[in-house]
Amino acid sequence: MQLRDKVVVVTGGANGIGRALCRRFAADGAKCVVVADLDIVSAEQVAAEINGLAIEADVSREDEVQRLVARVMGEHGGIDLFCSNAGIAVDDDEDTADAEWERCWRVNVMAHVFAARAVVPAMLARGGGYLLQTVSAAGLLTHIHSATYAVTKHASLAFAEWLSIRYGDRGIKVSALCPQGVRTDMLRRAGERAQFLLDGALEPEQVAEAAVKGIAAEQFLILPHAEVAQYFKRKAGDYDRWLRGMRRLLP
Repeated sequence: MQLRDKVVVVTGGANGIGRALCRRFAADGAKCVVVADLDIVSAEQVAAEINGLAIEADVSREDEVQRLVARVMGEHGGIDLFCSNAGIAVDDDEDTADAEWERCWRVNVMAHVFAARAVVPAMLARGGGYLLQTVSAAGLLTHIHSATYAVTKHASLAFAEWLSIRYGDRGIKVSALCPQGVRTDMLRRAGERAQFLLDGALEPEQVAEAAVKGIAAEQFLILPHAEVAQYFKRKAGDYDRWLRGMRRLLP
């Protein structure tokens, strides 16, 4: 898929990877880039920069995702590429409060489900469309400091796989964007606990570049950090050895 003349929606588009995606899609000639975010002030700033459209939306609520999609389709006739990019991280263990588990589940998993419910029928009716889901290398590997992030990112990857299997031969393409460390506010807030990720961290613009290349190739798994593919092979090849290695990363 090429971005020129396409209508694109990016959730979590006001900052980090989402902002980089919005800028890159606009630079590649997208007809309209919709910057969807809870932070409407920052979303409006990005939209003004790229001549896009800012819409306030809480992706953890299905009614707001439906409202977002309905507005864009009403104004532009359809959505060619929907990027479910919004995500959150909570560093903690199995004792993380139920409310935080639920919040992570709704943003990191159900937001993808809500998006699919909202856009897939219209995409099928038009004969095609594209879903880009920002997952994380944690969906393939894990996150040693966050049970909620590891679990929900595994689930979001599983849903992306399911969508690709279900609709891939019916004109809907799906990509799972799985970066490792990225120099965003989320990573910076993690501090010293995430030093092992900071050492090889990429800039958001590098992730956006990988995403555009992956979309052009209609590639399911997009890995901005090429080494993640090797880590994933090692995990699959000898699970117990991989688990022992991950334990060594614990403080």
